[in-house]
Amino acid sequence: SGSSDPYCVVKVDNEVVARTATVWKSLNPFWGEEITLLLPHGFHSLTVYVLDEDTMGQDDVIGRVSLSRQQISAEPRGIDRWLSLAPVNHDQEVQGEIHLELRVPKQGHPRVLCCHLMEARDLAPRDPSGSSDPFGRVSCCGHTLETAVIKRSRFPRWDEVLELELPEGELGQAVLSVEVWDWDIVGKNDFLGQVEFFLDTLCQGPIRGWFQLLPFPSTTGDHGGQLGALRLAVRLLEDTVLPPQHCQPLIQLLTEPILCPAQPPEGTALAVLEEVTSGESRQDVATKLVQIFLDQGLAVPLLDYLTTHELARTTDPNTLFRSNSLASKSMEHFMKVVGLPYLHKVLQPVVNHIFEEKKYVELDPSKMELSQGRRISFKGSLLETQVQESSLELLKGYLGDIIDAIVGSVDSCPLPMRVAFKQLRRRAQERFPLAQHEEVQYFSISGFLFLRFFAPAVLTPKLFGLWEWHTEPCTGHTLLLLAK
Repeated sequence: SGSSDPYCVVKVDNEVVARTATVWKSLNPFWGEEITLLLPHGFHSLTVYVLDEDTMGQDDVIGRVSLSRQQISAEPRGIDRWLSLAPVNHDQEVQGEIHLELRVPKQGHPRVLCCHLMEARDLAPRDPSGSSDPFGRVSCCGHTLETAVIKRSRFPRWDEVLELELPEGELGQAVLSVEVWDWDIVGKNDFLGQVEFFLDTLCQGPIRGWFQLLPFPSTTGDHGGQLGALRLAVRLLEDTVLPPQHCQPLIQLLTEPILCPAQPPEGTALAVLEEVTSGESRQDVATKLVQIFLDQGLAVPLLDYLTTHELARTTDPNTLFRSNSLASKSMEHFMKVVGLPYLHKVLQPVVNHIFEEKKYVELDPSKMELSQGRRISFKGSLLETQVQESSLELLKGYLGDIIDAIVGSVDSCPLPMRVAFKQLRRRAQERFPLAQHEEVQYFSISGFLFLRFFAPAVLTPKLFGLWEWHTEPCTGHTLLLLAK
């Protein structure tokens, strides 16, 4: 059809850790998926493969983007850009580890390099059976030796010692290469990975342990976007987790203005934190603050403190909580943590109904897709009017169901959310007491409950766990109009 059905697979050190949904019939797919991974401390690389899903046969690999740990760590604020897809080379797709003991005598004539190849694990499957026939190969200074072949195993155990005689004199930059190959009775053998060592390092003492198998150095270079490009935002965060007693002084410092409200707020840790937090880090700070105060049972007083201070700084009630301030971000994260089951209970039936019906909805005549058989279309024609009227009725019906579900969910709304909004309403009344500002107490709440809670979930139900797959364009447009 001249199109593809692309999806992505994420691998960390050749282990599949995540898969996106499939975007059907598109060469310009949008996934918009955010994946959080807890990585081992010593991980080496992150690779994202783009594949084309086929209903019959094996899925086709379109290309990949690979980032080393060093590349990601070099940009503390994260990588966020288009990256050209590289072709998937069989020799680059290696995995697994090899268990070695290497020893070079400091003296003697001739000097003999002893390579003890004990075993390997989790090797890549190269045979149709899903296994491999691995053997080891040791090369140094023009000499090469091989182990026996272990048939049908991805976890071979050789337990062989291969000895290579070293030339006399200085070894300089000589390199020992330990490779693992898959033996094939017909055709050439398949590469499974390699490890390299400088001999001058081995001369300092024996080396023993498990070593990750690495691919041959890449010679593919940049393919100039011939396979397409992938927009990635990748950020590596490394947290040092200390015992609770180490964190207690900081927690006391942060909670002090909440537990002792009589003291002036200026100069407290929360006030300073709010002052110095930039737009880029505000979401991270708000997330951490809410989590800390939830653990202390003080999340609602924290929100009261932050919103009260933002109210005090606001002169025009029409701009209240419209910016991405620390108060707004903290309330937003608090609702997601505390209210997600409530959100599912309220919106799930309506969202399911919209996805099941798959009705065409469009209010703008210039964007309407009329029937293929109708070649001439006049603005304001009966057909366009019918589409407009039916779309309006559908939207009113869906929106009525959503509003009824929200209004009828008072008893299901989590108590912490209700207490937080009750405090917010009272603070808004105190800040804007005039009769002309009577509505401020209500839209200060609706600005959070609708604009930052229900509306985003209606717009992108997958990100809130309301739908498993990505939204089709037709249904997505309906959800967009509903959210607006």
